[in-house]
Amino acid sequence: MFKTKMTELFGIEYPIMLAGMNWITDSKLVATISNAGCLGILATARYTPEEVRKCIKEIKSLTKKPFGINQMLLMPGAKEVIQIAIEEKVPVINYTLGKPWFIDQVHAYGGKVLGTTALGKHAVKAAQLGCDAIVITGHEAAAHGADATSLILIPLVAKNVKIPVIAAGGFYDGRGLAAALCLGADGISMGTRFMLTKESALHDNFKQLCLEATEQDTIYDTAFDGMPGRALKSKGAITLTKRGFPIVDAFKGAMQLKNILKLSMLQFAGLSFKMMTNEESSPLWVQARQAAGMPKHLKGIYEGDKEDGVLFAGQCIGDINDIPSCAELIDRVIKEAEETIKKTSLKMLA
Repeated sequence: MFKTKMTELFGIEYPIMLAGMNWITDSKLVATISNAGCLGILATARYTPEEVRKCIKEIKSLTKKPFGINQMLLMPGAKEVIQIAIEEKVPVINYTLGKPWFIDQVHAYGGKVLGTTALGKHAVKAAQLGCDAIVITGHEAAAHGADATSLILIPLVAKNVKIPVIAAGGFYDGRGLAAALCLGADGISMGTRFMLTKESALHDNFKQLCLEATEQDTIYDTAFDGMPGRALKSKGAITLTKRGFPIVDAFKGAMQLKNILKLSMLQFAGLSFKMMTNEESSPLWVQARQAAGMPKHLKGIYEGDKEDGVLFAGQCIGDINDIPSCAELIDRVIKEAEETIKKTSLKMLA
């Protein structure tokens, strides 16, 4: 049994966390991960606040183990979602893109606040604000890692904060877990690896494309949602990188997102303004890319459209070659990490 500052903080068996993957994590996957001894995280960006409450209650009905929600603080309804999570006493609130105003309220009921970032200075700031732990995301990750790799970020952040550090970006097996611990992390976050499990909602077509891919088969570009991000090198992703500014697709995607989130036009305009004026601002051209890309992500995840669909995926797909259950995967990762640490210790003694 692994015991680190991460397991002690969250009351879990193993130092592994499910990354909050929008459109992929759902209540059942979260509960499955938590029941297996890790920390399940529900990404809430696709839900209305009341839908989030429903998901939280469903997770509670499926597991008695700790779990969390992930909320982008720039998104519409963020304050309402956070308030609902506080009312429901969700054990862990994981946030990105914004300043956490709710730390004292979460601590009041014994909950923990987990900040996710891709920059060392933002990790230090989150610790100063009172976060209980940090997820630091390396360049290897699916979606929005920044320019620095995990090899650099983990020791840099671990040296500069006293709270637990969770490493994200490139972690998918026991060797990676062992390496992260050696670099100063207290656990790992896995997204792409959990995406490629039996319980994942990802369409089989894209699961198979990931299994066939090498470590070279991802693209890092701003074309997918306006921010630098990493996606599987699919036909849809390649097409996006070669297209001009997607005015028509941006409008269609924006209207689809407005309907999914059940927003009025006034509320939607307010969201756009908020995203432009926030500290981590998203100018209109970025928002347009986000709106144009969203339908293509949905086509990849849910429809398995290999011609037009897009999927965020990490470089670790190059060494993933099966679709296990979550429980099988976690058991494998832990055993391999223990064996790796033992072998490394023997080498050092030789």
